[in-house]
Amino acid sequence: MKKVSLYLMMMVLSLSFVPSTIFASEKNPSAITAEGKEVPAEVKVMLTRLEEIKAIDKSTLSRSEKRELRKEVRSINTELRTTNNGVYLSVGAIIIIILLLILIL
Repeated sequence: MKKVSLYLMMMVLSLSFVPSTIFASEKNPSAITAEGKEVPAEVKVMLTRLEEIKAIDKSTLSRSEKRELRKEVRSINTELRTTNNGVYLSVGAIIIIILLLILIL
């Protein structure tokens, strides 16, 4: 009986992680982003700054300038992560959750 419930739970979990690109509209398959969401102006500014930093020729910069750019990129990335307001689960946390579900069921 435990094997049947285990197999059933594994099947349900594996089917629940279906990529959302499968259900994209046929008219515009490249449009995956949500149409209702607008990108705030602050985020646009940060993204343009990241693109500017990527476009810079870093071979002409000194060591301290490169270090400052790396620090700036890291700070912008952390700010962008916090503006997403999403829930992030690590692989370890997902494994622990699955193990707890197995033990409970």
